[in-house]
Amino acid sequence: MIRHTIQVEDESEYLAAQQAIAMVRELKALANGTPDGKVLAVVEREAVERGRRFTRDRLQEVLNAQAAGLEKKGSADGSAPAAAGGATAAGPSVASSPRPAT
Repeated sequence: MIRHTIQVEDESEYLAAQQAIAMVRELKALANGTPDGKVLAVVEREAVERGRRFTRDRLQEVLNAQAAGLEKKGSADGSAPAAAGGATAAGPSVASSPRPAT
């Protein structure tokens, strides 16, 4: 086990770092359990999907934090769409790439 110290600016960066580490570990386990000759295709497909989800979730957190900051300052007219309740539970946006065929 390698131990390194990293500095993060806030709780969201800390959580993102933890989630990224967990994602790498999940991909390693997937690679170890995939039959020879199919590892690259299976792991690549899952890495793309998990990476897309990870990025979308981090972006949502950033937008929600920004909207919350604006609402506290009184600069925003009403609530921002990114801060709407349940937004993180929604599926991919219309502009998102379709899921790869399985």
